[in-house]
Amino acid sequence: MQNQGIKKIVLAYSGGLDTSAIIPWLKENYGGCEVVALVADIGQERSELEGVEQKALQSGASECHVVDLREEFIRDYVYPVLQTGALYEGSYLLGTSMARPIIAKAQVELALKVGADALSHGATGKGNDQVRFESTYTALAPQLKVVAPWREWNLRSREALLDYLKQRNIPTTATLEKIYSRDENAWHISTEGGVLESTWNAANKDCWVWTVDPQQAPDQPEQVSVTVEKGCVVAVNGKAMTPYQCLETLNALGAKHGVGRVDIVENRLVGIKSRGCYETPGGTIMIAALRGIEQLVLDRDSFKWREQLGLEMSYVVYDGRWFAPLRRSIQAAAESLAAAVNGEVVLQLYKGQVTAIQKRSANSLYSEEFATFGEDEVYDHSHAGGFIRLFSLSSRIRALNEKKHS
Repeated sequence: MQNQGIKKIVLAYSGGLDTSAIIPWLKENYGGCEVVALVADIGQERSELEGVEQKALQSGASECHVVDLREEFIRDYVYPVLQTGALYEGSYLLGTSMARPIIAKAQVELALKVGADALSHGATGKGNDQVRFESTYTALAPQLKVVAPWREWNLRSREALLDYLKQRNIPTTATLEKIYSRDENAWHISTEGGVLESTWNAANKDCWVWTVDPQQAPDQPEQVSVTVEKGCVVAVNGKAMTPYQCLETLNALGAKHGVGRVDIVENRLVGIKSRGCYETPGGTIMIAALRGIEQLVLDRDSFKWREQLGLEMSYVVYDGRWFAPLRRSIQAAAESLAAAVNGEVVLQLYKGQVTAIQKRSANSLYSEEFATFGEDEVYDHSHAGGFIRLFSLSSRIRALNEKKHS
């Protein structure tokens, strides 16, 4: 294999089996190049970060940098997507999709800082993540080379990866017993593989990690108040918090009540359908709160436009085009609409469901005087006749023409 003149590579490192094997593989196959590990802390389980620096060094990395991106991830990636209302194929809250650009950006920043000439990741050649990582690399630092081991090496199984590390006396906590593939960050956790590979198999209890089974959730509903400013959650139960703290608080409440589970088959960008169980408890509550305020403050055409923005944004984010002009343009439109999305919502959590039961906003367009079914003094019912006649005028003309021609 040609070295391609590569002397130093920054690897997106997780400490898992794949990236542990990638470090020695890069050094062996790219002329003894130096490998710098970048660990992005985006809110994954704390145990995954314990000892990760030592693990990277034992695998052969010259340095390991752990970067805390938790607040930036929620504030600058998750919240902007929430403003658009994006849901990929109607149900996926884009947990993995939103995380990849910030990790790749941190990689690029570290590569430029340490003078690296290449970037690497552990995404496979079957998935979406390779596109997300490399699209970000290209957008931010096209001069850097990219090494994608899964598209080059002949290590095709968990057994092969474990044997590879064993032969090189590199310690790992990974075992053959791992059945599921999981991705976790502050926003969500996904589970794929195992029994889920057959769509005729129902997901079992092992497919869910964060959330209580809704059937086993508390028999008494719980209410939570969420305060929204400009389409962003800023307080929970009246307590102002950072975006990450808001999410942490709502994650705990939502998980307790079995909120935020989805079991879906989605269309990957590369053309493969995949099945996954996704858990997004706090995010599901946030979405419900934002939609509750939108119902009060957005007029019909504005709400329709926001839905169109959300649909387009879901594909842009899923496809890894975060740093493309299109994403920035959609975001600008969503921020314009979100300027009026301010208020408070009380949500009821019960057996996997989130229901907005109270909502108010200083910008509300809802008027009891106009909406009442009782007697009112602000609306003249007779005015509706003229409106309907004009609204249906084209249908009237078409019907008259058809009658004349027949």
